[in-house]
Amino acid sequence: MTKNRRTFDAAFKLQVVRMIPKQGLSVAQVCRDQHLIDSAVRRWLAQYDAEQAGQAGIGKALTP
Repeated sequence: MTKNRRTFDAAFKLQVVRMIPKQGLSVAQVCRDQHLIDSAVRRWLAQYDAEQAGQAGIGKALTP
């Protein structure tokens, strides 16, 4: 049996990343609540921080 890899659009990633400071949640708590893996959320968070600092991120932009 093969597993399908889940994909997430930029709007969902941005929503998840903004939950961390806005609601005061830890990355681990957000991962548990959203059924996500830690490394994905940390990668999205790093990409978001880079975009906010004006640096070009890797992959598709999270922010418009």
